[in-house]
Amino acid sequence: MATRNLYAHDPGDPGWTVPAAGAARFSWEYDEGRDRLLALYQKGKDRQWDAQKRIDWSLPVDPYDPLGQPDEVSPLFGTPHWDRMGDKDKGELRRMYAAWQFSQFLHGEQGAMVCAARIVESVPDLDAKFYSATQTMDEARHAELYGRFLHEKVGLLYPIDDNLQSLLGDTLRDSRWDMPYLGMQVLIEGLALAAFGMLRDVTDKPLPKQILAYVMQDEARHVAFGRMALRDYYRQLSHAELREREEFVIEGCYLMRDRLRGEVVLTDFGIPHDEAVRLSEESAYVRLFRKLLFSRIVPCVKDIGLWGERLQRAYVDLGVLELGDASLDLLMAQDEEIAEKLDAQRFAAEEAARKGEVAEAIAAGAGGAAAGAVETPAGEAAGSAAEAKEV
Repeated sequence: MATRNLYAHDPGDPGWTVPAAGAARFSWEYDEGRDRLLALYQKGKDRQWDAQKRIDWSLPVDPYDPLGQPDEVSPLFGTPHWDRMGDKDKGELRRMYAAWQFSQFLHGEQGAMVCAARIVESVPDLDAKFYSATQTMDEARHAELYGRFLHEKVGLLYPIDDNLQSLLGDTLRDSRWDMPYLGMQVLIEGLALAAFGMLRDVTDKPLPKQILAYVMQDEARHVAFGRMALRDYYRQLSHAELREREEFVIEGCYLMRDRLRGEVVLTDFGIPHDEAVRLSEESAYVRLFRKLLFSRIVPCVKDIGLWGERLQRAYVDLGVLELGDASLDLLMAQDEEIAEKLDAQRFAAEEAARKGEVAEAIAAGAGGAAAGAVETPAGEAAGSAAEAKEV
């Protein structure tokens, strides 16, 4: 079925054109490169995987409870609206929220793919071009699997959120080569990682857990790439140039905190817009998400050298300044470890199942051989008796 037929709202024009700015840069120096980035490039090559094979798509998903989250995460929980809803409506609400969340993941991953391709084109250093090429493939795989999950398991999509589209457009329209790094690798990917991590750690459904864990394993490399490249470059910038980038970060952080709520799902249930916004704002789940939203962004911003007074004041206002001291390396290591453990558990279960099948086959074969061994002498004895009678 065409994607357009699965959208909850008309997405409008099937394409979105963002005017390109900036230069395409080539490098004729093929022998030099930063050891850290080349090592990350090698890791990016080694860690490529196939979304068709690594994900167990045979796992069933209930479209009316695709993520297995508790009712308490719904903004309507505990309100008169919730009390009036039957099981069918609650299931539809869960389906719509999952569709909205995963649709934004899908659109964001396509944006990340385009930004990674833009980095290949515009970044001056060949080692960064090499790694960005592997990231472009990673993001294509992520868009593929989120799209498949929505099409085959949920059967519903939402158009891109206006505010996410605005931030993505600002990132792509800027002619400076470092802005796709800053807008995508730091802000949008940081937002995505917070959302992925919340769902990965809460869901009890094996298929979305696989998807989220494996995507986050890739994203750990992407964040490391952005940190390396921007940290080296921002050491060379003037105070005025750094301030411009800090202003971009401040605006993006407020935009993400204040606008990405998903109240469209509530308005689809007939709740007036202002009330839908209020309920979303008061949701304990949304408040928790906002707290975790900056867990990846703030330490990364500080690490790359954007830590001016105005930016720090903004983080004080947002209540997240202390996150600047968090260990981003530890968070990324945990993301990698969770994916590796999930693989180990899956492969151990599959190996045990294969061994069980082999044991059953051997037992069945042994039983058949024993039966044959019993029948053969009896047959021979019968033949001998008949021969003796004829004599």
